[in-house]
Amino acid sequence: MTEYFTITRTLRAPRELVFDAITKSEHFAVWFGTAAVSVPQDSLTMDVRPGGAFRAVMMLPEGNRIDWAGEYQVVEPPSHLAMTLTDQPDDDAGLPVLFDLEEVDGGTKLTIRQDRSDFTDDQVAATIAGYNAFVDDIEHVLETMQRS
Repeated sequence: MTEYFTITRTLRAPRELVFDAITKSEHFAVWFGTAAVSVPQDSLTMDVRPGGAFRAVMMLPEGNRIDWAGEYQVVEPPSHLAMTLTDQPDDDAGLPVLFDLEEVDGGTKLTIRQDRSDFTDDQVAATIAGYNAFVDDIEHVLETMQRS
């Protein structure tokens, strides 16, 4: 049985807007990896449909890069997105990552779940911290989107 770790946050935006922030490349490039990291738009492929490919290059501040890849498995706008994600695209198909968006008073409850796989407790804690940083930046993206 698959064991997932989870983060949940409520965002002050309609879920259609949150879904767009997660699935549109111009927004994704801003929040993926947090403000400390660059994701060049020309490195980003997001074919957001079942079976569609995901690819991105994350440029780290010290000059290193991480190549990300995955495949969209389930796309149900604006409530659910399931994909695989790996930072070893030549060796690994990736782990399932699930995004659920639920309308709640004052906005959208975003729940992100990832397969724990063989992660150590420290790796899980670091990944959760990374997802929380992503969601911090998604909030900034949503503020910008709502002002437009």
